[in-house]
Amino acid sequence: MRRSMTADPIAQFEKKMIIRNIETADIDQIIALQLICFPNMAPWKKVQLESHLRIFPEGQICVELDGDIIGSCSSLIVNFDDYLEQHTYSEITDKGFIRNHNPRGESLYGMEVMVHPEYRRMKIGRRLYEARKRLAEKLNLKSIIVGGRIPGYHKYSDKLTPREYAEEVLQQNIYDSVLTFQMMNGFTLKRILTNYLPDDDDSMSYASLLEWNNIDYKPSSSKIHYKLSFPVRICVVQYMMKKIDSFEEFATQCEHYVDVAADYKSDFVVFPENVTMQLLSFLDDRSPSLAVRKLTTFTAEYVELFTELAVKYNVNIIGGSHFVERNNRIYNVGHLFRRDGTIEQQYKLHISPNERKWWGINGGDRLEVFDTDCGKISIQLSSDIEYPELSRAVAEAGAQLIFVPFCAEDRQTFLRVKYCAQARAIENQVFTVTSGTVGNLTHVDNVDIQYAQSGVYTPADSSFPRDGIAGECSENTETIIMVEVDMEILQRYRKSKDVLTFRDRRTDIYSLQIHS
Repeated sequence: MRRSMTADPIAQFEKKMIIRNIETADIDQIIALQLICFPNMAPWKKVQLESHLRIFPEGQICVELDGDIIGSCSSLIVNFDDYLEQHTYSEITDKGFIRNHNPRGESLYGMEVMVHPEYRRMKIGRRLYEARKRLAEKLNLKSIIVGGRIPGYHKYSDKLTPREYAEEVLQQNIYDSVLTFQMMNGFTLKRILTNYLPDDDDSMSYASLLEWNNIDYKPSSSKIHYKLSFPVRICVVQYMMKKIDSFEEFATQCEHYVDVAADYKSDFVVFPENVTMQLLSFLDDRSPSLAVRKLTTFTAEYVELFTELAVKYNVNIIGGSHFVERNNRIYNVGHLFRRDGTIEQQYKLHISPNERKWWGINGGDRLEVFDTDCGKISIQLSSDIEYPELSRAVAEAGAQLIFVPFCAEDRQTFLRVKYCAQARAIENQVFTVTSGTVGNLTHVDNVDIQYAQSGVYTPADSSFPRDGIAGECSENTETIIMVEVDMEILQRYRKSKDVLTFRDRRTDIYSLQIHS
């Protein structure tokens, strides 16, 4: 409520300036601001800004004055050694979608800073740069790197080379609205970039590469700069469905596999979809729908078991899936049990006719991407991997590992899962991991037969196994496989190979929108 003049005579003069992260509701204002700041350059597309907010929301910052956005800046994290010295703006920003954002990188790369012309004497740009510096310090990043426009160069291009022009600006003999400002904010010139931004006529497509060093940076052995590879070891469990007599017996079998995975220093151990259906072998309810509701009463024991195992054996567990009751509805839910004791859930989205008919299962409505100590991952239960939009969406959100716990009753069903998992790995340049059940539960309705050949699949290229298969179990056998995948090779491959199915998508003519 506005205060009256009599109550507070100075209230009418107050201004409220906020520096905050950009939100989805701000996108239209950001595009409008860009059109004002850079009238001769193509603005961000809405889909690009949505991608920024999905992948690295902390790096998207704005200044709000009395409810209006008057300035903003956009960033991503890179391992700068992965890029050529003469890179372009399109390359370093992944055509404006920042799907190349590398959380393990060492440098914050500044894509853009813009300030509304009417507010350029209020140090808005400096506030944004300070916010970037605080972010770099908070994330313990080594530096901030920017490819800065030199918009005054076109006035001197007949007399000076871009390097000579930059030197004159550094000597303060020439004022350049961008380069001078960056110098005043502690950035040093590293080199001149050619063909950086083709539609930047004022800069004649040149740019200055500048760097600010974080003096509080603390080197860590976990940083990507110190290693040529980032291996992630995965233990895939091809689980035997056989009669048991108690939950304790189920727990003993699961712990055995987690123990083995830990002995091999695995980062993940993966169990199949519907792994807890084995508990029905000692429940006496013959009606499938009632039996499944009884199965949901074991949710607390299931969660407690796998949480304890993840912490005890220091391994991240993809706990297959378990049926969960919420508001008198049954859902098939995949679980991530991190080795730090935290838990995440992914509800199965696409429910098969059998699941609806026999068990009354409902589909979830949210697609998740989870952070782990090995990078971002996704869980897609069984038939969810058969819908390419889901894998594309999680890859755009930064997932590099897609886990696919599945349960198939015959070879045709299994092959749908396998072939789609391989396709998703190739399409999105990610690793996919499948884990299925084998064996028989002859006395449990609708869980009578199982068919599986679990595996780990890669993109199809010279950097990876010849047939795109990192490892596979023997068919229909209770077993495990240990596979090591290299996240750093994947990261480099996404930038450098000739066939880049993920990067080179024609987003100018098609795009994907997730509603949840």
